[in-house]
Amino acid sequence: MEIFVSTARLILRELIPADGPGMFELDSDPEVQRYLTNQLITTIEEAREKINFIRQQYKENGIGRWAVIEKDTDNFVGWAGLKLITIPFNNHVDYYDLGYRFIKKYWGRGYATECTIASLNYGFNQLKPDAIYACADVENIGSNRVLEKTGFKMQETFQLDQVLHNWFKISREEWAQRY
Repeated sequence: MEIFVSTARLILRELIPADGPGMFELDSDPEVQRYLTNQLITTIEEAREKINFIRQQYKENGIGRWAVIEKDTDNFVGWAGLKLITIPFNNHVDYYDLGYRFIKKYWGRGYATECTIASLNYGFNQLKPDAIYACADVENIGSNRVLEKTGFKMQETFQLDQVLHNWFKISREEWAQRY
């Protein structure tokens, strides 16, 4: 199992089949899914299928979302990180997308900010793109705040599945000036 990033409180490592119960807790919670276009999963097998899908991204694209593990407890708290988007989305293609999702009981601990900073650092230092992008439902105040706080600049608002989303970007230059 490869560890990609370690922060003061968290380990960001590859998702593995043993993360199935944690992924199920995450993606079967309607509150976690509130601002997402995903459907709730209803079985542990669906959680394992999601993990396998992400693991395939590691092989095909060299990157995919990572499991987020608390160092103190060894608990799976969610996932975070970058993935390569290879199909057109909001008039972009072949770009790195930042994302995160956490089990509700871990909300409010600053993990999204911590993971975003660690993921951007990894992305710009290892993958070396000119920019990294993210999007968030306009009503998801917490995620919008995290993205702005970590240096992302809102580029536009667009419709995704008839819901308004904010489109964010941070360039390599902006990252270097900030961090």
